[in-house]
Amino acid sequence: MDPLSLSARDLSAALRHRQVSAREVLQAHFARIDEVNPSVNAVVTQVRERAYDQALAADDRAAATAPEDLPPLHGIPMTHKDTHATAGIRTTSGSPIFADLVPRESDLVVERFQRAGVISTGKNNVPEFAAGSHTYNTVFGTTLNPYDPSRSAGGSSGGAAVTLATRIQPLADGSDMGGSLRNPAAFNNVVGFRASHGVVPNAPARDPRAWLGQKGAMARSVEDVILALSVLAGPDARVPVPCPTPAGDFAELLAESVGRARHATTPDRPLAGVRVAVTTDFGLGVPVEGEVAAVVREEAEVLADLGATVEEACPRLREADRVFDATRAFDMALALRDVVAGFPGQVKEEVIWNVERGLALTSADLMDVAIARGRLDREIARFFGTAGITGTVVGDAGRGGAAGSTRAGAFDVLLAPTAQLVPFPAEWAWPREVAGVAMGSYVDWMRSATLISATGCPAISVPGGFTAAGLPVGLQLVGAPGHDVDLLRVARAYDEATRYADRAPAI
Repeated sequence: MDPLSLSARDLSAALRHRQVSAREVLQAHFARIDEVNPSVNAVVTQVRERAYDQALAADDRAAATAPEDLPPLHGIPMTHKDTHATAGIRTTSGSPIFADLVPRESDLVVERFQRAGVISTGKNNVPEFAAGSHTYNTVFGTTLNPYDPSRSAGGSSGGAAVTLATRIQPLADGSDMGGSLRNPAAFNNVVGFRASHGVVPNAPARDPRAWLGQKGAMARSVEDVILALSVLAGPDARVPVPCPTPAGDFAELLAESVGRARHATTPDRPLAGVRVAVTTDFGLGVPVEGEVAAVVREEAEVLADLGATVEEACPRLREADRVFDATRAFDMALALRDVVAGFPGQVKEEVIWNVERGLALTSADLMDVAIARGRLDREIARFFGTAGITGTVVGDAGRGGAAGSTRAGAFDVLLAPTAQLVPFPAEWAWPREVAGVAMGSYVDWMRSATLISATGCPAISVPGGFTAAGLPVGLQLVGAPGHDVDLLRVARAYDEATRYADRAPAI
């Protein structure tokens, strides 16, 4: 058995039933890092001795415990995003200012993964302070795309995505303000899920109510992302925000797939009744490279073959740019103004630009943005038909089903490009042009993700195939706020029908 070729769910079962030991899996994990990391630069910190001690303890625990009583991710090794604090493990945020920082406490996502049985083995590379969707910094250098090492791995969870694609590990944590879970997933042929606000609390945090940036999970399949959410989701006393989708809902979604396999009742058209809107320009003329748009249109036909009704449509997103730009600037200034002020000349230009924009916001600006966000919220509710409605959008057609809404004018899912272009040359700081259109800032080429961030909708990037040159293309599926399970049910049906992520890089 090659443990690194297994899904997280299958590896977890093998570990809990002692078909493989935690030490054997850890040895394979570190051997794979040694084999591929010199070519891609994804893992930047390792704690091998500590990890082996934990693996030994995990094996002792497995020998004395019934399989069903072990935690769900027992013995699975994982490197964490280097912007996520890890107690006792260096956390640099890709900045020379914090090159030697060792936190005393961990972020909630790390805590919950560890509580579920994960063995923490180190950290993944990030852009400095997670600013931008290209993973490079002056501390560790650039993370490269395993499908073409001359290309970008995306970001800011670029290191995480590469560890998945190269089979270093089956699960990864990440975060997403303007696409940092979704863009690197698209660039590396894996899955990245941005949940609704409150599903995975952001703790500890300077502003625990901040809604634009979300913590989440990545994997090589939608099924494994659901597994991750079953341990990550749920409220936290430090974050006074309600959780719209608790962990138990994701666990029930996992149980659906078990039932399908056991009873062999998977329908040929699992998305029958689901209404999918498809757009390539978001109704705003967003520039998208032709080969990316072509993949989106081709894969829309796959959704139709699975039973969905697919038509060209998009919510009116004209308020989304304003909402995202101002909220991002405010949040960045809140988080990093002291760093920028305290270490002049030591922070990258894009971070300084964001902080200065945030500090320049006036009370009138914030009031205008609040009004714009209200209009955007109403438009999203209209588009998905959720205004004044509770319960599911996609519905429950029984085990493994995905019956769609019958509400007039309501869509269940929006299908769009994850990224506006294929992975670009790694030596670029960011693309200055997309489809012949000049980009004015380092975030302009990410509008396919930032527009969706502004809506508060859950969104997932799933592998959508490859260009003629063999570069991955991601599809973005978007659902109604709070309806994460419904979105994941649709995404899983597509993922299981296509399994593009099974095509591993040659590296």
